[in-house]
Amino acid sequence: MKIYITILLSMIGLVQPGPKPRIFMIGDSTMADKPLIDNPERGWGQLFPLFFEPDVQVKNYAVNGRSTKSFINEHRWDTVLAQLRAGDWVMIQFGHNDQKIKDSSRYAAPHTTYKENLLRFVREARAKGAHPVLITPVMRRKFDDKGRFVDQHGDYPGVVREVAAAQDVPLIDLHKSSEALLVQQGPEGSVKMFKTTPAGHYSTLPEGVTDNTHFNTYGATLIAGLVAKEIHGKKLPLAQYLAKTPFEGKYRFDLPVIYEPHFRRDTFNITAFGAKADGVTLNTQSINKAITTCSSKGGGVVLVPAGMWLTGPLTMQSNVNLHLLAGAVLQFTEDHDQYPLVETTYEGLEAVRCQAPVWGVNLENIAITGKGIIDGAGDSWRAVKKDKLTASQWKKLVASGGLVGEGKDSDMWYPSMEFYKGSKTKLAGVIMPGKKAADYEEIKDFLRPNLISLTGCKNVLLEGVTFQNSPAWCLHPLLCEHITLRNVYAKNPWYAQNGDGVDLESCRYARITHCTFDVGDDGICIKSGRDEQGRKRGVPTENAIIDYCTVYHAHGGFVIGSEMSGGARNLYVSNCSFLGTDIGLRFKTTRGRGGVVEKIYISDINMKDIPGEAIRFDMYYMAKDPVPLAGEKRDAPKVQAFPVTEATPQFKDFHISNIICKGAAKAVFIRGLPEMPISNIHMSHMVISAQKGIECLEAKDVHFSDVQLFTKEKGPLVTVRSSQDITLDNIRYDEADMFMAVQGESSRNILVTGTDIRKSKESTEFSAGATRNALQVK
Repeated sequence: MKIYITILLSMIGLVQPGPKPRIFMIGDSTMADKPLIDNPERGWGQLFPLFFEPDVQVKNYAVNGRSTKSFINEHRWDTVLAQLRAGDWVMIQFGHNDQKIKDSSRYAAPHTTYKENLLRFVREARAKGAHPVLITPVMRRKFDDKGRFVDQHGDYPGVVREVAAAQDVPLIDLHKSSEALLVQQGPEGSVKMFKTTPAGHYSTLPEGVTDNTHFNTYGATLIAGLVAKEIHGKKLPLAQYLAKTPFEGKYRFDLPVIYEPHFRRDTFNITAFGAKADGVTLNTQSINKAITTCSSKGGGVVLVPAGMWLTGPLTMQSNVNLHLLAGAVLQFTEDHDQYPLVETTYEGLEAVRCQAPVWGVNLENIAITGKGIIDGAGDSWRAVKKDKLTASQWKKLVASGGLVGEGKDSDMWYPSMEFYKGSKTKLAGVIMPGKKAADYEEIKDFLRPNLISLTGCKNVLLEGVTFQNSPAWCLHPLLCEHITLRNVYAKNPWYAQNGDGVDLESCRYARITHCTFDVGDDGICIKSGRDEQGRKRGVPTENAIIDYCTVYHAHGGFVIGSEMSGGARNLYVSNCSFLGTDIGLRFKTTRGRGGVVEKIYISDINMKDIPGEAIRFDMYYMAKDPVPLAGEKRDAPKVQAFPVTEATPQFKDFHISNIICKGAAKAVFIRGLPEMPISNIHMSHMVISAQKGIECLEAKDVHFSDVQLFTKEKGPLVTVRSSQDITLDNIRYDEADMFMAVQGESSRNILVTGTDIRKSKESTEFSAGATRNALQVK
């Protein structure tokens, strides 16, 4: 009876849950806390709290240089033991220093003293009612001359496993998991996990250091994540306190970790190289010389002071942070002769384009930071549609020069005849066999560059800077790894054709956070190459986090496609606001692209004043503005099944939750291909105010749960056409002429639960071969 009453009182909130557990950590320097200032070293225990709920206490008593023997003899274990109480956890990791056979104060033979000390930790912790957890020693980094990993821990890991098994103590086999991680990173990639640092980065390490034992922040975070993941995998009671993410079923240890570059403290002011802030002097040579000199001397900061700095294209170099002070404007010239033609890519294809204002290829450790502005002089490059300007704006633009098209092109302004010729050239700029960059000179003006073009670069940081007025896309990392965008503002006129904010193309490990976009095309866009070339490259965009971003005008807030032929996966988008974007969440492709887009997780998105759909999946992308211009008519595509080939694209495994949209033309639009339906889509916890409700065409395994719709137009709240295995659970709405229209003879296995369909004037309608057997209401 007492147990029953306690449970009942707990259910009604009169009994408070017990305190969160405390975690004590004992071990060596690989686990220990380290000074945060002017020091690259971090112990994994220092990052361990990130993987738990905020009110879980982690008390790190690990100390540099300690073994089990010295930790006990210095009475450090006594200090921990005196604090332990029932329910606490003790994480125990030693071994690195127990090996030091020449140091009698620390050496503990593996099968005798070391083992006895581990048994003591376990026995005395349990006597206090605490839960000991044994952790095998984390690996040092060592590879032989053939690139094979070398274990340096001898018998010590085996002894930990032996004690854990004999005493029935939870075991975290960090020795095994860290080896797998280091092998995965490889001899070169694993270096960035450790304290190893060149000279000049820290005053505490003026000569630099080579250290393959101790971690930096990136490495310590990865190692702490391995421990948290194993706690979860072994279903320890402690697992219930692991930090969750906004994404259902995902923990913090599931998310990718992104490395950020660090730079030497040396500073190279561009004025020392002859640059002048008069808005007239062309500073291309001076700034490029500062960048080259900085890189040649080991790197550092190239400083752009306040002022107006006119320049031509700049070529980034490794280990350089281009830093713009507040008040600095890096203004790129409108003289297109300053931008040579180069071989690069454009919209997913190998192409000749004018060199980007900021350009970098195969670099490592680069950054553009500060509070200044980079202006790409995009208005001098772009054609403009008359419908996108007011009458006075159009008149002013025409009077500025350039030319207006004729006939059906009379509503277009072109900056030059070169541009006009290029616009009439099929596949303009696409590299053809036997042609070189010089062969494209006659249409050079049409071959607009992206503002920032970084290809094949590793460890990239863009932070704090405003990037505006780009000739084409604003920010274009291609085939880059470990790239961070933080507090960036990308700004383009709303009429800027191809004026995307950021396009991550075939990139791995990316973070876009606290950024703002107000642009002429897609805001935050994921790409991976186009058609056969993209499939041949075969590099997906993967392992990216996008959070705390705001998108104002854009064709889409968060977008995947349409050039996604290399695929995309493991993308995590949360806590973003889309205010006035044409579409909120936009996923687009078409036949011929190929590629698989999967494992996409989206949560906590706020939208307002969306002219198109709040959420749109479309496999019939037509390379037009997502919302038709006034008077523009568009016919629906003809539905016809084609054979499935490598060129058939796939959208699957999307998880979208916690969506609020105040104002849209349609809540959700899903349109797959008859030969490749959009599949395994989960949408939950959504409140959407829109003119129309949900339309689902050529899809399967689509699940809506806990969705509230406020619609204005008459007609069915939900339309399902040629789709299978559709579930709608707990759908709430004020009123509707009809709850659901089911169309197409292939529609089947549609289930509605927890929903009052009688609130609508008519509950259901079946047409185009659909039968009542296709729908079940519970």
